[in-house]
Amino acid sequence: MRSPLLRKSLVTAAAVAAGAMTVLTLVPAHAAEYRSALKIRGVQYDAPGQDSNSCSSGNTDQEYLTVKNYSSRSTINLKGYVVKDATGNRFAFTVNHYLQPGDYVKLRGGHGTDSDTHNVVYRDNCNFLWNNDKDTIYLYKPSGSRADVHAYTKSSSDPDGNGYISFH
Repeated sequence: MRSPLLRKSLVTAAAVAAGAMTVLTLVPAHAAEYRSALKIRGVQYDAPGQDSNSCSSGNTDQEYLTVKNYSSRSTINLKGYVVKDATGNRFAFTVNHYLQPGDYVKLRGGHGTDSDTHNVVYRDNCNFLWNNDKDTIYLYKPSGSRADVHAYTKSSSDPDGNGYISFH
C-alpha cells in the first residue's frame, strides 16, 4: 500500500500535467507564426508634398516602411522576406541584407542605392505602394509563414510614420 504522502504527490503531479496539456491545447495555432524578431516598426505612407510618381522628379522615395530586428542576439538576413499590402502589392527582398540585433531598414519607394550602412533598400519602382487613408501591411518569412502584420489609418498615431494600429 502506498503512503498518503506518495499518493498525494502522484495526484498533484497528474493534475499539473493535465493542466499543462490543457494550456498547450488552448494556445491558438496562429500564435506561433508571429514569433518573429523581425517586425514592421512603422510606415510613412503619405509622402510629404503633392504625390508624384515621376521617376525623375517624384516623391515616392519619401514613402517608406521601417522593418526592425527586435532580437537581442540574432542577425537576420532579409533575403527571401516578402512585404505585401491588403490589395496584393508586393515587394520581395531578393538580395542579402543583414540586420544586426536592434537594427532596422527603411524600404523606400523610387530608385536609389541599397545600403546596409544607411539602413535603406529601394523598391526600384516609382509607383506609390501604401494607401494614404488606410492599409494593412503583411511581412512574410522566406518559409511563407507570416512574421508580422501592421495596419494603419490616417487618424491614428504612428511612431515612425503618420498612422498606426499594430497586430503584433
